[in-house]
Amino acid sequence: MTRFASIKATGRYIPEIEVSNDTLRERFAHIPDFVDKMEESSNIRTRWWAPDDWCASDIALPAARQALERAGRSPNDVDLVIVGTDSPDFVTPATSVVLQHKLGAVNAGTFDVGCACASFPTGAAVAAGLIATNPSLKTVLVVGVYNMHKLADPNDPMVFFYGDGAGAAVFEPALEPGFVSSASRADGAYSRHWGIYSGGTFEPASEEAVREGRTTVRMVERYPPEVNHEGWPKVVRSLAANGGFAVSDIDFIIFTQVRRPSIELVMDDLGLPMERTHMVMEKWGYTGSACVPIALDDALEQGRISSGDLLVLVGSGVGYNQAGAAFRMP
Repeated sequence: MTRFASIKATGRYIPEIEVSNDTLRERFAHIPDFVDKMEESSNIRTRWWAPDDWCASDIALPAARQALERAGRSPNDVDLVIVGTDSPDFVTPATSVVLQHKLGAVNAGTFDVGCACASFPTGAAVAAGLIATNPSLKTVLVVGVYNMHKLADPNDPMVFFYGDGAGAAVFEPALEPGFVSSASRADGAYSRHWGIYSGGTFEPASEEAVREGRTTVRMVERYPPEVNHEGWPKVVRSLAANGGFAVSDIDFIIFTQVRRPSIELVMDDLGLPMERTHMVMEKWGYTGSACVPIALDDALEQGRISSGDLLVLVGSGVGYNQAGAAFRMP
């Protein structure tokens, strides 16, 4: 009997410390019009940060609990926890195992997905594949979480983007789709453009590395806009080809929440009306690995996605990695 992974429920968590654009205008007053220009080009107007003593698993925990509660499941019901993030608690062990313990999911296995902001669609696709091929898996929790502001130099203007948050989804088997298709793209030639370049095996952390800022996240070279403007449509068209549907069949689509103009351009390229997408960057900032599930949860909460809709999720992260997953909503 064929099994398909179905989205049972979602959840999200946004921390309580607001860092508005006005706050950043004061911090970066020595860079004339910087925040104004960034606001205009992205539509980001504020962001929310977790307390300084919180780590990624602390942000993920409330989102995971909410998704399980909405699914009518307890932590004991979870068979597998997948966490997508590039702002983990530790280099090792995995953040997923820390979350598993904090959640009390004592029967669950765990692993992390580390392809930056493409992690949630990747994790969703992996969960779907595991559910389809493993009858023992009944409840899989996938969480995207971002705590990048804590890994940034507070005086780096790029903190404009970083908003903390987490989004989660519970996946369970169904006898009909459910999961339809997945697609991914990557180009490691961009791996030195934006990242944290000390603290791993390339350069273990040292006093010199800390002093010179290499243990914090930083943009070394700007990503060309065509990475997303051309890459996202390719992912969507691959999803359609792999899933046997037309792009015009897509009822709702969610992209990485980094720049509103990019989403507008890509929707036009795909021939889809803006009514079929959803954006949250203006109220929560760029929440990286968490932004796709956060936007999904917000759209579901607002009643913008209906039963039977063909839903597409597309994530894009540094590296670069791009990933998509298509689901038929239950």
